[in-house]
Amino acid sequence: MRDFFLWGHRGAAGVAPENTLTSFRAAEEAGADGIELDVHLSRDGVPVVIHDDTLERTTDGRGAVNRQTLAELRRLDAGRWFAPSFAGERLPTLEEVLAWSAERLRVNIEIKSAVAGAAVLALLAAYPRARVLVSSFDHSLLERLRPEAADLPLGFLAESRFWRRGLQRAAACGAESFHPRVDLVSPSMVDACRKQGLVLYPWTVDDPVVAGRLRRLGAAGVFTNDPLRIRRALS
Repeated sequence: MRDFFLWGHRGAAGVAPENTLTSFRAAEEAGADGIELDVHLSRDGVPVVIHDDTLERTTDGRGAVNRQTLAELRRLDAGRWFAPSFAGERLPTLEEVLAWSAERLRVNIEIKSAVAGAAVLALLAAYPRARVLVSSFDHSLLERLRPEAADLPLGFLAESRFWRRGLQRAAACGAESFHPRVDLVSPSMVDACRKQGLVLYPWTVDDPVVAGRLRRLGAAGVFTNDPLRIRRALS
């Protein structure tokens, strides 16, 4: 692994439609060490990779993700909104992404609900060699997952200037990492993470100058929409 870990945010969302297999492939080709993705459940309980809980922004569908069966979701176009050349791109399932990534890439799975968390844990049991990190803004959800998966790597997301409480909860939960919004990062945060044994991965960083500053400050890596640009600048 390189000394500065690049997470492809929703794949390579700056150059391909987010949270699609094409985006994840682009991230790998660009030199990302891992990919970040978001999960919601279909009406029939299948973890599907999509950021929003509704379909309008990134597909040609309408309504809530959880009101559609997997078969219905698979008929949607998840690429044309980004560019006509991506027309026909489909929403992937989490299982498809895990099977594709194998052991090559780490996969950061962001969960947003307890029911999605339970479904993800059940699926991960079938992929014991998958290199995963499960994250959420819902710290209580991560704390509830811990007794069910004692060794599962967890990442605590933060977007509030009152980040210290979240960091303390991450340490108490035995989390691996802390994921703050990039503008919240400070020397005091870096120091606090170091003292608590937490890896620091800020989001979302597309400016190479900012990425370089964060590396010098002590961040272990960043989430980026453009891993190729960041990797080239930091090489």
